[in-house]
Amino acid sequence: MDMSVKKTSINAAWRGLANCRGCGIRDSALFADLTEPDFKLIHLPIDEMTVAPGAALYHVGDEPAALYTVRGGLVKLVQYLPNGGQRIVRLLRTGDTAGLEAALGEPYRHTAIAIHPVLTCRIPRAVIQRLSEETQHLHQQLMRRWHQAVERADAFLVELGTGSARARVARLFLTLVDDRGECDFFGREDVGAVLGITTETASRVVAELKRQGLLEELRPNRFRCDLDGLQDLADGP
Repeated sequence: MDMSVKKTSINAAWRGLANCRGCGIRDSALFADLTEPDFKLIHLPIDEMTVAPGAALYHVGDEPAALYTVRGGLVKLVQYLPNGGQRIVRLLRTGDTAGLEAALGEPYRHTAIAIHPVLTCRIPRAVIQRLSEETQHLHQQLMRRWHQAVERADAFLVELGTGSARARVARLFLTLVDDRGECDFFGREDVGAVLGITTETASRVVAELKRQGLLEELRPNRFRCDLDGLQDLADGP
């Protein structure tokens, strides 16, 4: 991450060691299995950061300085194509970990960009290395994260990359919906980059679903979803 991005696009409020013990998503995050003695091994600060929409947590090829636990918001992992286009290969939500390759000392394989305002904890690679060397409690969570990443990649390829445009859009809404039947959506260009369809097609399909009553737009890019109707579309060709 270059210094201009850090200074202008990321509001990093350094608070010493982030409150990992009291974190509301700790049970679903990378440090879920750590015990009290394990926390005493953490001597570097863990930054709690707010990342503005469109700002990058890191770029493809950057040196692997840290891992990031998403505490709120939505992050897209982007691969850039030879023709200048982009493809979103995964979406990360609350409790997910970005930059797992840093645990192995490998350069980042994607660019991680905030879609919505994102609250994240930046965990220095040195912290992960020390915990890996001195306690076994982190190892299982890292393996779970790798497995989860592989499963998510498979799901993106199969569920969001096949079928008609209508079926793909319906599946994307069902992926993002919360327990109230609502979801925060995002720009149609990003929708196209997730689903492998054009921006125009993404816009047309969302407009059709709104006209059919399958989506109710509560405010810009906040929708109430007809789950049964969307599921019927998702199950189609």
